[in-house]
Amino acid sequence: MLNTLRKKSFITQLALVVICAILTSVAAFAQAPVQRKVDGIIAKIDNHVILRSDLEFSYLQFLSQSKQQPNEQLKCDVLKSLVQEKLLLARAEVDSVTVEDAMVTSELNRRIEYLTAQVGGVERLEQYYNKSIRQLKDELRPTVKEQLVMEKMQREISGKVAVTPKEIKKYFNAIPRDSLPYFSSEVELGQIVKYAQVSKQQKQTARQQLEEIRRRVLAGEDFATLARQYSQDPGSAQAGGELGFFKKKELVPEYEAAALRLEPGQTSNVIESQFGFHLIQLIERKGQEFNTRHILIKPATASVDIAEASAALDSVRTLVLNDSLTFAKAAKDFSDDKATKDNGGMLTSRSTGSTYIPMDQVDPGIFFVIDTMQVGEISKPIPFRTEDGKEAVRIIQLKSKSAPHLANLKDDYQKIATAALNQKRGKAIDDWFRKNINTVYVEIDPDYQNCQVLQLNQ
Repeated sequence: MLNTLRKKSFITQLALVVICAILTSVAAFAQAPVQRKVDGIIAKIDNHVILRSDLEFSYLQFLSQSKQQPNEQLKCDVLKSLVQEKLLLARAEVDSVTVEDAMVTSELNRRIEYLTAQVGGVERLEQYYNKSIRQLKDELRPTVKEQLVMEKMQREISGKVAVTPKEIKKYFNAIPRDSLPYFSSEVELGQIVKYAQVSKQQKQTARQQLEEIRRRVLAGEDFATLARQYSQDPGSAQAGGELGFFKKKELVPEYEAAALRLEPGQTSNVIESQFGFHLIQLIERKGQEFNTRHILIKPATASVDIAEASAALDSVRTLVLNDSLTFAKAAKDFSDDKATKDNGGMLTSRSTGSTYIPMDQVDPGIFFVIDTMQVGEISKPIPFRTEDGKEAVRIIQLKSKSAPHLANLKDDYQKIATAALNQKRGKAIDDWFRKNINTVYVEIDPDYQNCQVLQLNQ
């Protein structure tokens, strides 16, 4: 949706950029084609600081995402937003607003998985940054934690804000006719996914291979050397299988349980997890953390498994077509995709989070299937590969399809309501800043006094 329809507060717009920037900030700024002055602190907000490089990087990222032309006022707006973010963090400390480590770990893993899928795998990601996944996570963790704290603060400030139908209509009518966005054709899609199941024979083959490696370790061969030679975990194989220090509940339960039963230097039996079969060696315990190395062997996936998954989904499809159960209920009961099974199987747009997906953003593997479907139809099972490399099959339901059109209340009510709500929430956050700006220590570098950072719009 175009910014003319959204009209969010600037900090809310920038927050969308920050989510993407977190994923790429480790190396991207060093490669950015900008002329930078010597780095240094340009703003202090209680115990938090903003560096010149922070501003330059965020400014560059915002230009890239928003497609706006460079100008000094825009850079001032970015600085103001960064100051506002630090104010959120400073007030969070005063108000004892925190997030749990498990939540940070989960969000960090989600973002790393997303980035891994974008670049084509763990190995390519590590090659690009010249860092292990563990090193990347260690560097990104503080930033992700701050982002989650800021989001929690924003929810506490504006979470109860709501809009009425009258306010939605007033919001829409205030948009000049020549500023209304033109929406291309959009679709709503549901999916039910089945992963290809590994056969008992394939599992037995993988287990036997790892049992043989275990015998070699017990006979005196070096675990790390064997990990480099045989492990199918690209994130740790080159490091001799070493994962680095983790806290409890940060690794899958089967792995953690086996590792915590070991003494330093001791090697586990072969254990199975969702990733495959592991051989684990405990390196060191340090307080509540532990460091291990492992060798991972993944069972192969044969074509017969795809056929079995397709047959299972074909049966589910028949049940839905015969009105024995709804598509949403079938997704919840049978889908293997955790991201969509609990929301009726609905796919969402990565750029907006909406269930309405522009046709030019639809996965090509789905596009050519739904192109000839009628609304309400369900496709036959379609083989595909998931972002994390799993062989799978899915059926797709075309729930709705709109023709290209100028934004209007009848066809786009939910989008307009969301935009109106975002604008009202943005105002609530701006009002909060105005009331709290003097409750913390703020100092701005004289070079940026012209930006009038502390003068919020009325």
